[in-house]
Amino acid sequence: MGAHALETGPGSGDPAELARASLVRQIDRSGAWASDPVWREAFEAVPRHLFVPYYYIGAVGGYERLWGEDPDPRARDRWLRGAYADTPLATRVKDGELVSSSSQPSLMATMLAELEVRDGDAVLEIGAGTGYNAALLAYRLGDGLVTTVDLEPEITEAARQHLAAAGYHPTVVTGDGARGVPERAPFDRIIATCTLTTIPRPWLAQCAPGARVLAPLATGLIALEVRGPDHAEGHFLHTSAFFVPLRGSTRSGPGPEPVRTGGVPRRARSDDLFRFLLALTADRLDPHDAYT
Repeated sequence: MGAHALETGPGSGDPAELARASLVRQIDRSGAWASDPVWREAFEAVPRHLFVPYYYIGAVGGYERLWGEDPDPRARDRWLRGAYADTPLATRVKDGELVSSSSQPSLMATMLAELEVRDGDAVLEIGAGTGYNAALLAYRLGDGLVTTVDLEPEITEAARQHLAAAGYHPTVVTGDGARGVPERAPFDRIIATCTLTTIPRPWLAQCAPGARVLAPLATGLIALEVRGPDHAEGHFLHTSAFFVPLRGSTRSGPGPEPVRTGGVPRRARSDDLFRFLLALTADRLDPHDAYT
């Protein structure tokens, strides 16, 4: 386990620590880490607000930006409360499209528990995002065993800065996540925090025998055991998951238009199984539908 201390001591009354403790209790009640409660320690230790110095919330006509350095103390309080809410946070918007986010903490806890890491496991995370998930992994395993990759230099540089501010230094790579990170292979675990429609073959080739891959496939989560460089078997978990789609140079040409569901009955649109099948066959949902 990484030797990283809490930002403030227990009982300090620090607003960020109090908010973090409240989030941990909420995740505790959800049962997300029941199968591996050591993750509770990681969420207690890693300060999420350092990874979301600003984020966006939906507003009329677009997004509203909340940030921790706002001169208005009420706005700063709102930002801090949002940083420790059990909700996903939009952290990067480009041309009106969400391209990076901080995932819902309870879903992150579920995925980390389902990853079934063991001491000494080398882990590759696809989708560095803010760096928060990599920090949780680094707390559990140590910096040297964690690699995280994202496509855009702006995202990886920000993640690197957030991680350093929190005291973590895993390997952060700028590159196409679909290609993996061959120079850091082999991996015992691969976890993706972006939506896929298929598992990229390079991931399997970079896995050690018996490795576990956990990834969002369409709107579901799939857990796979790697049997060889081109063979993996597994099952879907009983958990829905909605993430930003994987972006990278492996996709030839522009991505398909997201399927619109305005003509579909509301009852069907809110059904997780229908949305899973729709996303899997049509490649991706309209972002508005994916997050409703």
